[in-house]
Amino acid sequence: MLGWALGFFILAIVAAALGFGGIAGASAGIAQILFFVFLALLVLTFVARAVRGRSPM
Repeated sequence: MLGWALGFFILAIVAAALGFGGIAGASAGIAQILFFVFLALLVLTFVARAVRGRSPM
């Protein structure tokens, strides 16, 4: 049980170091950009399939 507690303590220290630094903000910005890129690709895929005459699902 002490091993698990030590493992989670180290994990919490690493998460705090990443969260309290500027890495968290940069990661959120990158995630937002990737979300919109993949959303645009999804819409383009549905439009392309509709133009070719296939059903979207």
